[in-house]
Amino acid sequence: MHDQTAAIIVIGNEILSGKVADTNATFLTQELRRLGVTLKRILVIPDELDAIAEAVRAYQPAVDVVFTSGGVGPTHDDVTIAGIALGLGRRVVRHPFLEEKIREFSGDTVNAARLKMAEVPEGAELIFGGQLNFPTLRAENIYILPGIPELFRDKFSAIKERFAVDPYFLRVIYLCAFESSIAGYLNDTLAVFPDLQLGSYPKLDDPEYQVRVTLESKDQNYLNRAFADLMARLPAECIVRTE
Repeated sequence: MHDQTAAIIVIGNEILSGKVADTNATFLTQELRRLGVTLKRILVIPDELDAIAEAVRAYQPAVDVVFTSGGVGPTHDDVTIAGIALGLGRRVVRHPFLEEKIREFSGDTVNAARLKMAEVPEGAELIFGGQLNFPTLRAENIYILPGIPELFRDKFSAIKERFAVDPYFLRVIYLCAFESSIAGYLNDTLAVFPDLQLGSYPKLDDPEYQVRVTLESKDQNYLNRAFADLMARLPAECIVRTE
């Protein structure tokens, strides 16, 4: 089974101050799961050069792909490009193609703020796609995405197929029982199927069930055998339904 690991770095003072609720990480987490990518970390950091560089140094060599969200606009607090460059030990340069397009678009109104949008970590790749004409930047294994949720989703959707690997398979069991009363059965199944990804999620005040148990694996046969093992262990009277 082929696996690919990822990390998400969310950059923005507005997230840490509570002025804006982050939705990009939630969206990307769900998309990566559908693609079969294993997410290892989600980090939220301020718009600070050193914080971004430190995160890049920690995560870039540790996972197959890193996604950043936010801090790529024309204003003073948009320091993601410079922070990533610092973390990779690269210079910040104006990409000639981007500079040309910005000058063409801006004409006489071109200024330093607009030209800042042409800055990239040296050697970065431009990836075109999506409704927005402006490209996504890739520096080594780091994909630099905008923070505005609509743009973030559009840019990721345009490139997501390049990350697809073996998918995860999922089975779900809904139980009418206290989590503490089924924990032993879960542990017994895990002892037999140690590579199973097993989750247990209590639900309060739901008339249908009390616990939702999820079983996941990239090996469908392994998953089916683990599911059958757990179903045989659980008391039949506590099983509400399965998916």
